Amino acid sequence: MAGKSYIETDRQVRSILEDVRSGIFKSVYLLMGEEPYYPDLVCDAIVENCLQDWEKDFNETICYGADVTPESVITAARRYPMMADRQLVVVKEAQQMKGLEELSVYCQQPLESTVLVILMRGASADKRKALYKSVLKSGVIVESLPLRDYEMAQWIQQYYEGRGLRIHPEAAALLSESVGTDLGKIAVETEKMLKNLPEGTREVSIEDIEKNVGVSRQFSIFELTKCLSYRENARALKIAAHIGDAPRFALPMAVAPLFTHFYRILKYHALLAKGRPAPGEAAKLLGVNPYFLKEYDTAVRNYPLVRCQRIISLLSEYDYKGKGGDAGEASPSALLTELISKILNS
Repeated sequence: MAGKSYIETDRQVRSILEDVRSGIFKSVYLLMGEEPYYPDLVCDAIVENCLQDWEKDFNETICYGADVTPESVITAARRYPMMADRQLVVVKEAQQMKGLEELSVYCQQPLESTVLVILMRGASADKRKALYKSVLKSGVIVESLPLRDYEMAQWIQQYYEGRGLRIHPEAAALLSESVGTDLGKIAVETEKMLKNLPEGTREVSIEDIEKNVGVSRQFSIFELTKCLSYRENARALKIAAHIGDAPRFALPMAVAPLFTHFYRILKYHALLAKGRPAPGEAAKLLGVNPYFLKEYDTAVRNYPLVRCQRIISLLSEYDYKGKGGDAGEASPSALLTELISKILNS
């Protein structure tokens, strides 16, 4: 991930949320990035905490970029609050505003009695231009970049820790596979699940995920990679056939996590060649929970370096086929079964 890591973004957002819930606000917030979860979270918290309900009629302006001009936003922001300490101006979907950069004129000298929130969903301000630079000096910028697939399980564990919960590493991996990289969806699924769990639950198991999120560990990519690690050939082929038969299955959906898995095995070979690292260090370098190191210890034995390199090449070939290149008449399901068979026999 370029720029800030998700860990830094999460830490920054937690600090902002703590401030706004304590009544501490900056004059300008520029909330932006491809991943909308954190910008939306900060925006919602500001709207909820900035004004008392009875103050909102005269002091809260919420508009959308496509419906307003920079001039109208600046005019609203330069008003003084009525019978309140501050006023709030929120521009949602700000990336749709024509002349958005013109807001920099206000952001260079914002009023202390106005809280201006500029929310860009799925987009970012140009860091070379005046708006970004002026907010950087006078306010707060939250940039939320998308997480990669391999980062999701760790993010889920941190998210649950923030809720005062533990989640089993295998449960986090399964939830990640089910939901993907949509952080907002993970939050929604978590809220739904917690309502169904017994009061006082402090640890979420893989069975909780299966039961409440509606995903089966038995026929998941997570279970497929595990079977490949331990060379459970018959089961791996059975899981591959089941995954391939799913509605709207596309081969790249399977190839990407398989590539990540074997790239980690390849990386582990390189680490071990320099001498066995401490478990915590090895897990950090591989980007996995230490719980899974036992599996990777087995995988490096089952897939020697040269064999692992051949599988990486094989995965690149099938990624190309899955995207329409030289696949012939073979269905995505047949290609997945063929790929798994070649991995097991490579």
